[in-house]
Amino acid sequence: MSLDACAALVQRGDPDRFTALMAAPVAARARLLPLYAFNLELARAPWVSGEPMISEMRLQWWRDIIAERTPRAHEVAAPLHALIQETGLPIPLLDRMAEARRWDIYRDPFADEAAFAAYLDDTGAGLMWASALALGARPEAEAAVRVYGWAAALAAYFRAVPELAARGRIPLVDGRPEAVAALARRGLARLSEARAARVTIPAAIRPALLPGWQTGALLTLAARDPASVAEGRLFLSEAARRGGLLWQALTGRF
Repeated sequence: MSLDACAALVQRGDPDRFTALMAAPVAARARLLPLYAFNLELARAPWVSGEPMISEMRLQWWRDIIAERTPRAHEVAAPLHALIQETGLPIPLLDRMAEARRWDIYRDPFADEAAFAAYLDDTGAGLMWASALALGARPEAEAAVRVYGWAAALAAYFRAVPELAARGRIPLVDGRPEAVAALARRGLARLSEARAARVTIPAAIRPALLPGWQTGALLTLAARDPASVAEGRLFLSEAARRGGLLWQALTGRF
């Protein structure tokens, strides 16, 4: 089964994740691509229509897909089904990734910081753990992978804040600069926690962590200059981006 369609989809719609994927071993790419394409489809679903019901139906379609025993002839659903069958990926984990995206459909703010944290855990952290499982992760690695995935999801979410606000959403529970800085420091604390537990993450599953290669630098910038989040100035130079990815790919450190 060709993965070319998944690769093209991720390259167009999630270029940073695609760049990280290209730094992974070829064998790992074949398992990660369907998950990354699935994640992109979920992220897009809330925005396919101005009618919430249409977006709800699209998310439900994907929830049905991952639960079905028979594959569908779809460029993402088919390789995703094959991956689930091959690796035994937990359906509830993938289902939570889809369910969490329902927040993106509506204009209601997060109920509180706990709801926001759960969103990051079910989306970005959930994807990273699913990716690690696809590469053969064992249960003892889950805590470290999820903590790192949460920090990486926060950094990515910070970069999406201007677009979410432009689309009429209320992206943060508290958007004041001091609150954003505190949230960034919370992400850095989780990153430190993941680094301390890095020994529980075997080399075979470290390619699943590559999409978080900018996490530390971005969260440090957000903590130092929180206004950069709302103003869309949270980004690294091309040299820093490439150097950081190369360093993580070669050393396995993050």
